[in-house]
Amino acid sequence: MLVLVINAGSSSLKYQLVDMMTENVVAKGLCERINVDGRITHYALFDKRVIEVPLKGHRDAITQVLQLLTESDIAVVKDPSEIVAVGHRMAMGAEKMVKSCAITDEVYAFLLETIKIAPLHVPAMLVGVTACREVLPGVLQVAVFDTAFHHTMPPKAFMYGLPYELYKQDGFRKYGYHGTSFRYVTDRYSKLIGLPPEKLKLICCHIGNGISACAVEYGKSVDTSMGYTPLDGTMMGTRSGSIDPSLIFHIAHRKGLALEQVEDLLNKKSGYLGISGVSSDDRDLAQAGNQGHERSALAREMLCYQLKKYVGAYFAVLNGADALLFCGGMGERGTDLRAMICGGLESLGIILDQKRNISQNGCEGEISTPDSRVKIWIVPTNEELMIARDAFNVYSGIL
Repeated sequence: MLVLVINAGSSSLKYQLVDMMTENVVAKGLCERINVDGRITHYALFDKRVIEVPLKGHRDAITQVLQLLTESDIAVVKDPSEIVAVGHRMAMGAEKMVKSCAITDEVYAFLLETIKIAPLHVPAMLVGVTACREVLPGVLQVAVFDTAFHHTMPPKAFMYGLPYELYKQDGFRKYGYHGTSFRYVTDRYSKLIGLPPEKLKLICCHIGNGISACAVEYGKSVDTSMGYTPLDGTMMGTRSGSIDPSLIFHIAHRKGLALEQVEDLLNKKSGYLGISGVSSDDRDLAQAGNQGHERSALAREMLCYQLKKYVGAYFAVLNGADALLFCGGMGERGTDLRAMICGGLESLGIILDQKRNISQNGCEGEISTPDSRVKIWIVPTNEELMIARDAFNVYSGIL
């Protein structure tokens, strides 16, 4: 029983093929530079292939992936019919989609409506769905929503101080994102320490190109930093994060920009990139900062300061915490980022072991001192596995 997991971006497509009997990854890879020229990095049978091939769209990418999986000299599938379902990461489910589901025509129409909420994410994801429908006709397509994990937030956490009608009529409220990641690390950490999620209070920090924090109380999300869109919360690679709402109008008036241009500025030209003027990539900023580039160092300090505030806030929301978990590429491999976030939180019982923080970098494990009341862990996320599980459960009739 094989499930193909698709995570489609605007010019890229990540994929994994998972054997659901063992949950082993049979093959995985990344299609890049779609609509530019095309490159596929493919891993299967202990082999790595980097293939330069024209990719004129996501359909081309998925066609090439299926050929690698079924027809190449490192094929791992005898026939495409062995793939029983395709799981798609979906950014936005609003209040309607609180669990993963089959992508029917009705669901697809709903997803089209969510483009206005997450315009950077949803269009590419829907292209991935359309391409899979064409290349794998008849195979079950399943949507797994980033927002679903956060549907347990109480109104006091998800409501904005706007006229109530704007919530009831238009759905203007906090939805939160990275829910699939937070669901995985919550489940994984509970298994690692041998306690059920229902007995744990956790603060989770997903730090990648997109960044958010989440307060998880007894297995349920009760607050998170991203809001109606993934722009809210901390600054990110190119996103501003939370700002004074009036700034939008002051920027528009003073710079003579249309609101759409301001939205583009906040989503694509801000954050790490906007502050540093160097890059949106933390590795570039770390190197530049070490070489004396003050704006690069400032950008990283700003991010860590903002995340530290969320950790403190969620400690208060939860009335204490059992663990602080780091996941996402930067969260898992950012030794100095974790140190900056945890530094100064000793009064909350959050005490980082600097030696463990370095030696454990990038690997699953505890990085707190023995006397730290709040345990600090690196828990590498695995959104693809959660997507595969949900897709298989929909196929099996469990969801």
